[in-house]
Amino acid sequence: MKKWGFLVFLVICLSFTFVNKGTSLQDKVEIQRYKKINNEQLDHKETAESFQTKSITKEMVYKGNLLLINKKYPVHQESIKSDVVNLFTYKELKKEYELLDTKIELSEDVARNFSEMIVVAKKEGVHHFTINSGFRDFDEQNALYQKMGSDYALPAGRSEHNLGLSLDVGSTEMKMNEAPEGKWLEKNAWKYGFIIRYPKDKTSITGIQYEPWHIRYVGLPHSVIMEEKNFSLEEYLDFLKKQKSISVTINGEKYEISYYPVTKNMNIQVPTNLHYEISGNNMDGVFVTVFHNSTNLKEDSLAE
Repeated sequence: MKKWGFLVFLVICLSFTFVNKGTSLQDKVEIQRYKKINNEQLDHKETAESFQTKSITKEMVYKGNLLLINKKYPVHQESIKSDVVNLFTYKELKKEYELLDTKIELSEDVARNFSEMIVVAKKEGVHHFTINSGFRDFDEQNALYQKMGSDYALPAGRSEHNLGLSLDVGSTEMKMNEAPEGKWLEKNAWKYGFIIRYPKDKTSITGIQYEPWHIRYVGLPHSVIMEEKNFSLEEYLDFLKKQKSISVTINGEKYEISYYPVTKNMNIQVPTNLHYEISGNNMDGVFVTVFHNSTNLKEDSLAE
């Protein structure tokens, strides 16, 4: 009986542990549910210095790196990243890759993360990357839609390119589905906060054909969890909503992610001395991600 009891215990433990696929970023990812902190849960052990009140407005539902954009949930004006820049003029952001033309724009923060990723790719012998498309305003998207048609483009306001978070990456040598650059991104992009937004095995969920060139920035730890669980963005957001709050440990570093439905302006409790990020889902709520190992970052971050 003791032997069977031990086996049952082992199975339960394994259900909460997802072993990495042999990468340098993480050796183990552990995901567990936990209880969110709210005003009623604060007791005499927790002082005003531990938590602070953060106002959540309905507008925040439409801001952040985890927004779902598709035919059902369009881009709102406040969803567009406020730090969009022309990459041709920002030479410090253009490292080890080419631009298809001089007009390509992208969120400065996303471009910086992309550049860091491509520098690593070059060190591993993959170095023929190009950015073929980045941020598009509604007029550009509409012109593309009129030119390409519904089979190859989305209407204005229904494309992730209207956010500033997505880019189409190419190879100067060959098509991305055959190029080393495409294979490298599929294997490694998640380590740097990026995802292949429209994977080959998720077309029935995303409603979009396989696009190995289209990557989307969601940030860490989200891209890591999505890789471990083989989630599309749609599946990941559903998972977070159902779980409500999860505690994630990635290679010894702890993160807490909580979902809050937002129907009106409200207040939540957030840590005073820890870095945190807030992102809406473009549907009905926001996610708060707390970085437990970033104790020196006290200012909150709302991804715009």
